[in-house]
Amino acid sequence: MRHFLYILALSLTLSLPALAAGSPWDNGDLRVSANGRFLQFANGKPFFWLADTGWLLPERLNRDEAEHYLASLGRAGYNVVQVQVINAIPSFNAYGQMALDRGFDFSQADRPGVYGYWNHMDYIVDRAAAHGIYVAMVCIWGGMVKRGDMNATQARAYGSFLARRYGRRPNIVWVMGGDIRGDIHPEVWEALATTIKAADRRHLMTFHPRGRHTSAQWFNSSEWLDFNMFQSGHRRYNQRMGDKHYPIAEGTEEDNWMYVDSAWSHRPVKPVLDGEPSYEGIPQGLHSGSEPRWTAADCRRYAYWAVFAGACGHTYGNSAIMQMAKPGTEGAYSADPVAKPWYVALGDPGFRQMQYLKRLMLALPYFERVPDQRAILNNGTRYDRLAATRGKSYLLVYNHTGRDMTVDLTRISGARKRVWWMDPTDGHITFLGTFDSRVTTFRYHARATGVADGVLIAADEKMPLSLE
Repeated sequence: MRHFLYILALSLTLSLPALAAGSPWDNGDLRVSANGRFLQFANGKPFFWLADTGWLLPERLNRDEAEHYLASLGRAGYNVVQVQVINAIPSFNAYGQMALDRGFDFSQADRPGVYGYWNHMDYIVDRAAAHGIYVAMVCIWGGMVKRGDMNATQARAYGSFLARRYGRRPNIVWVMGGDIRGDIHPEVWEALATTIKAADRRHLMTFHPRGRHTSAQWFNSSEWLDFNMFQSGHRRYNQRMGDKHYPIAEGTEEDNWMYVDSAWSHRPVKPVLDGEPSYEGIPQGLHSGSEPRWTAADCRRYAYWAVFAGACGHTYGNSAIMQMAKPGTEGAYSADPVAKPWYVALGDPGFRQMQYLKRLMLALPYFERVPDQRAILNNGTRYDRLAATRGKSYLLVYNHTGRDMTVDLTRISGARKRVWWMDPTDGHITFLGTFDSRVTTFRYHARATGVADGVLIAADEKMPLSLE
């Protein structure tokens, strides 16, 4: 047991190397786990999705900038980058090359002597692979489909082109949609998805929906949808905006854990994750620069709430990074490209802190994990809500406000439990002691850092684990 704790502490506190030994896909292609709730490699090893939203990477960054960004992702522990392949029609990249210069005729996508739009996309995909990163390709942003810029016939031509060009690369995940409801031109999404899937069965596919929605609302039973994605979005509790189609109740806007429950209410059960929570540094509600900005603590809350509810991973976002803000570009959503360009935002605390969640999840028996709110006896609402998840011999409780928590240690095996507190800002672990298996009240273990949130870790004293 002590050996396990030593390895666990190392796995949570040591920095990741820039490149892992080998590539993730050396373990085989990604697939859905047998219980339908997680992602894994073909050889059975778990895959915890940790993505950054690099939406405008293909359009705004040149080769050197793209390499710097992707290398930074690898060092920070990310294994997925979500990008918009085409953000608008027309779309131009940093070299002034157009994506659809001949419309949806791709017969001359490559021209001799020209470093074109798709050559640059090739470079990005290949450099992401060099850093062990999957590219989640949002094929075309939803607004273009809503506007009628691509119909079903054009979608089939586009899907065929994408599948031919990228279907053999190992680090691809296909993403339909792009901030759009699935009932808006569903025939276009069906045409695009089924065309790609007909030519490429090896890569996973999902749908990125409109804010406050989940893909399960429209596509859970579709054969092409391998896992669900939801966009919990950027609004706070009192910013409902009156959309009657939300799958969660009014007044619960920040409770992103509810989307996991909502997705799992559909059959068959499929893995699910938050593909767009509140971004670090963006105004609450998006549209007014006078509103408070979402912070790293908010990003951590969204991440731990969703994953402890059962999500198969999580996506981080940063206002400056997602739009690749830099001098000379227009800052959307009150971003200041001069004061906070994307390359400065790579130093923001939330960007660096997501890796500790991933390490924690992969340090423990993975596929047996289930959400278990019955482990909490004095739970609260909103920010005071404690989120619990467990395996057979371990229990994790995320506490956002640092309040006292009464935990039922009998929910896991063992007559005695060892208990620790993890600081989610740096992965530091503090041993709290050994406790009898009974209902026990724990107080927040504060460090000098002044961080309010953290994770209580309890494990069977005799848990037979080796993480070597």
